[in-house]
Amino acid sequence: MLRIAVVGSGPSGVYTAQSLVEQSAVTEVRVDVLDRLPCPYGLVRYGVAPDHEKIKSLQNNLRTVLEDDRVRFLGHVEVGPGGVSPELLLRLYHAVVYCVGAKSDRHLGIPGEELPGSFSATEFVSWYSAHPDSDPGGFVLGARSAVVIGAGNVAVDVARMLARGADELRSTDVPQSALGALAVSRVREVHMAARRGPSQARFTTKELRELGALPGADVTVRVDELARDPDFVDPAGLPGPVRRNVEVMRGWVGRAERPGARRLHLRFYLRPVEILERDGRVGAVRFERTTPDGGGGVLGTGTYEDIEAHLVLRAVGYLGVPPLGLPFDPATGTVPHTAGRVRRAGVPSPGEYVAGWIKRGPTGVIGTNRPCAKETVSSLLADAPRLAGRTVPAEPLDALRELGLRPVTWRGWLAIERAEAELGRSLGRGSVKIPDWDGLLSASGDAG
Repeated sequence: MLRIAVVGSGPSGVYTAQSLVEQSAVTEVRVDVLDRLPCPYGLVRYGVAPDHEKIKSLQNNLRTVLEDDRVRFLGHVEVGPGGVSPELLLRLYHAVVYCVGAKSDRHLGIPGEELPGSFSATEFVSWYSAHPDSDPGGFVLGARSAVVIGAGNVAVDVARMLARGADELRSTDVPQSALGALAVSRVREVHMAARRGPSQARFTTKELRELGALPGADVTVRVDELARDPDFVDPAGLPGPVRRNVEVMRGWVGRAERPGARRLHLRFYLRPVEILERDGRVGAVRFERTTPDGGGGVLGTGTYEDIEAHLVLRAVGYLGVPPLGLPFDPATGTVPHTAGRVRRAGVPSPGEYVAGWIKRGPTGVIGTNRPCAKETVSSLLADAPRLAGRTVPAEPLDALRELGLRPVTWRGWLAIERAEAELGRSLGRGSVKIPDWDGLLSASGDAG
């Protein structure tokens, strides 16, 4: 029997476990899915906006895999400092697949980026998603104007959450602390700024249309900015998804604004050059106006515009961070590999594999993880005869507990789910996430 550890219980990790049990027709396998958090599902739980219930329902598909008799969830298991080293994992398992994602975010690299009131979109998403590493009181939304820098789906998500009213989110699992902060939010103006044009934005049409359907907010666009994009003026030659985006934005031109509604401004051809300080914190963002260079990029024009902002969220991409004990290529933010086999000093390292963003970089959608995982698992199973020759403990969980770790099993996760449902009932809501480590571990009951 082949014992395999999968590090990470997000989509890439669960799809890897699924591929292992589905493809291993000849070799019997047992898979332990390890996660630093006591809760499974990774970015599906802690990265998908709470009002995206259809995407969040993917948890049901992931649950089916984790409830397979050949798969075991072990949460609250740190791989790295204070936890399990890669060397020890290789002594406990025949193979280890790292599916640890891209944990950091890109910076703008401009003056003022570290001022109070300037955050990554990742930090904001973690706050309203109740990630236990975030501060439940970390965002007091006293700002009147917010700027979101970026033109992808994450930028759209955080802009939409700022423009939504708290009453619209009561039916979601957003934590009570975040719901309370949103209820007293003074944000009335949200600016989403992109350095290139509307035809080059990376959000999906579905996300874009949601902005135009917000009950308490109006979307505005500027004709002069849209007209700079030749493909916006004549979208006939654009690929279908991009053309649909353009058509949605064309429909917003001249749209009447409702008295008292929040305003969500989509701005284009603006490159951030400085975050300006007012009274010791963020006061505005200075942008240089850009213009198309004819080759898909932009050129600076030497003219500038300041947009008032008391809250700045950058949504310009994720970065992989070096997993402890594994080789790492800082240029790509990935672990060097060949078809998922980790390379050390240029050659495959027996028993070590990668899948997901740490393998290919932070690209693609949730479904992209399926073929990525399948490729890695095919490599692993091709190596199975050699891997199975190593002797490993019959029960690695015993060794983990001897290290002083207190893994949360699937039973513990189900207890957390019940506690969150009960919390929601006590607040007159549906299930509400527990936002802190102590609360999660206490609710799990079987940690240790």
